[in-house]
Amino acid sequence: MARQLDEQIAGRFAVGQRLRVLDVGMGQGTQALRLARAGHQVTGLVRDATMAATAREALASEPEGIRDRMRIVEGDGRDTGVHFLPGSFDLVLCHGVLMYVEEPDPLVAGLARMLAPGGLLSLLVRNADALAMRPGLSGDWARTLEAFDSTVYRNRLGLDVRADRLATLTATLAGIGAPLHTWYGVRVFTDTAVDGAQPPDDIDTLLAAEERAGRTDPYRATAALLHLCGVRG
Repeated sequence: MARQLDEQIAGRFAVGQRLRVLDVGMGQGTQALRLARAGHQVTGLVRDATMAATAREALASEPEGIRDRMRIVEGDGRDTGVHFLPGSFDLVLCHGVLMYVEEPDPLVAGLARMLAPGGLLSLLVRNADALAMRPGLSGDWARTLEAFDSTVYRNRLGLDVRADRLATLTATLAGIGAPLHTWYGVRVFTDTAVDGAQPPDDIDTLLAAEERAGRTDPYRATAALLHLCGVRG
């Protein structure tokens, strides 16, 4: 996903341009820190106090220049208008958040309002059109049949959460003035990998295969996650 995001940044913004980045639901700050290290000005918005503390701890270990380029704000992603002015950011990330939101449209509309004209919105969501893949590959046929007509699944934390369909989000993005520019699949071949497993010796080859599949039909449509990139008109 980081490679996909970098590709979109390179294709949309001038070389060397320091972007104003908002990472909504930043978690422990993996993408936010990566972009701050690349020279961008990053704001991370996180609701969970424990996650915020983890992100601050990670930031504290960075050099001063990177610390100066990143700030962490505690707050709900649905309240971006409370914390920031419309059009304040060139790039808005919302990765792995929509599955925990019962009604995603207001959240996505709020994210789009944060973008300056020409700004890029990056969403990472669970792919509702491929929910049968994981149980099917695991041989759980009852859950496989249920998944075909569902947008609800149980994640690896044991929580029942929701997934999104590409067609639905495409319509949503068009309706809020940030139409879909391109989309990728994420975790096409590796969704059944065991959590915490050691990476294989040929990890670079694995990543190359995943990256190729994530941009190639029909493979990307079967991915566990979808990475959607919308552009503010």
